[in-house]
Amino acid sequence: MPKSLLWVDDEADLLEPHRIFLRERGYDVELASNADDALDLVRSRPFDLVLLDEQMPGKRGLEVYRELRELAPNLPVVMVTKSEEDATFREAIGANVRDYLVKPINPRQVLTAVARLLEGPTIRQQAVARAFVERFRALELERDTDLDWRGWIDRYAELTRWDVDLANAGESGLYDSLRSLYPDMHREFAAFMRTAYPAWLKNLDGPRPPLSVDVVSEFLLPIIEEKRPAAFIVVDCLRLDQWLVLEPLLAPFFDVETTHYYAVLPTATPYSRNALFSGLFPGELAARFPDWWGEREDETLNAHERELLTAHLEGVRGATNVRYQKVSNALDSDDLERHLPGLLVGEGVSAFVFNFIDLLTHGRSESMILYEVARDEVALRQLTLQWFQRSALFTLLKEASRRKVKVVITSDHGSIHCNTPATVFAKRDATANLRYKFGEDLRAERPEHALSFANADDLKLPRRGWGGGANTLMAVGDTFFVYPTKLREYQGRYRGSFLHGGVTPEECILPLALLTPR
Repeated sequence: MPKSLLWVDDEADLLEPHRIFLRERGYDVELASNADDALDLVRSRPFDLVLLDEQMPGKRGLEVYRELRELAPNLPVVMVTKSEEDATFREAIGANVRDYLVKPINPRQVLTAVARLLEGPTIRQQAVARAFVERFRALELERDTDLDWRGWIDRYAELTRWDVDLANAGESGLYDSLRSLYPDMHREFAAFMRTAYPAWLKNLDGPRPPLSVDVVSEFLLPIIEEKRPAAFIVVDCLRLDQWLVLEPLLAPFFDVETTHYYAVLPTATPYSRNALFSGLFPGELAARFPDWWGEREDETLNAHERELLTAHLEGVRGATNVRYQKVSNALDSDDLERHLPGLLVGEGVSAFVFNFIDLLTHGRSESMILYEVARDEVALRQLTLQWFQRSALFTLLKEASRRKVKVVITSDHGSIHCNTPATVFAKRDATANLRYKFGEDLRAERPEHALSFANADDLKLPRRGWGGGANTLMAVGDTFFVYPTKLREYQGRYRGSFLHGGVTPEECILPLALLTPR
């Protein structure tokens, strides 16, 4: 069925060439020479778009536009005018007119504006689909290709971009085809990390990616050295795909340069975020600050992030002014926004940790409501976007842009949607985590479900009090650890959860962006 257009212009008799041109291209065009006739037509039948002359006898076009909005709030309107005055243009934009054409106009200009508004989403969807179909065969053939750490970033970043684009285009069939590549990606990445990660840590001066311990010295320190205010923001549990949907919102305020780094293992907050702030691997941190590290496996181990960042910066550049704030709930957000005038000032760095996404992924396992609204990766992205748009984080970033403060923003680890239970055998003293465990005689029933490391020193982890049988187990793919005696209980509670601590690109390869105010 052809799209229906209404063109309102007091010189409607001169528009016949435009009308013929649009009809030949599949549009049905109705003409009205005055506002009253146009409003009557909109009351009597539906239209897909209105072309509205701004300068007509009687009512101005913008007055008619406001009446049209009352009759049909979602009806797109293109303003057509002889006026090139900025005031008219600004008034039209302020009224949310969808497009603006200045006479004289030719039929091709009109067609372009109409097609962009009415056919644009379909055209973009078709373009994404064609591009993915052309690329998909190559992606299949690239499986089992040996990659270095840069190659893994490129592969994961490309699949993530397709993931976001196909979901946004509503291409469910092609999206399923894309997701069929993920199991092989997880398997190959685990095989890569089994040997690559210990090798990086054994020879830190050799070829390796930036790791959590490098973020402050490599990315934050250069902007602190400019001797102006700097901001360092860590969004706990932010995945690359979530960053991709947030990034466009920052474009009006910042020039955004995004790169990537690898989280230290295990990809869990006590290890990865402490490494981020301290510049130390977990084993080094436990040895240097024993009072701040114990045998616990919870976020109380992250109680000294300000002190760790202060000590880190003192070690690499001397005494540095460090301000720190953690935002974990609505009260923290309100407090941050109240104190914004006193933040982001003076030399040094203002550091912030935002815990919303991590709390969301943890709370999802406990709440059926959260489970429903964040059912899968696509829904989690949308929920993250909705939160960000009204968050204290976005307010903070806009304030940083206004004050010309450069920002380094990143994540400490990602998460993965877990659907496969992996039975593990361990003694009673094994830790209780779902994606990583430490313990004696610890093993997975199926070796392909986990990476096992017998020596904590190879991973620069704190040494435990166990004997020679102690080892580290980290989940790969979409698995979560269950005990044989609690198989049904764990499956019912944790299947479908977003978890972290294991070894997948989603958990390990993280976005890091430098935001330079426009």
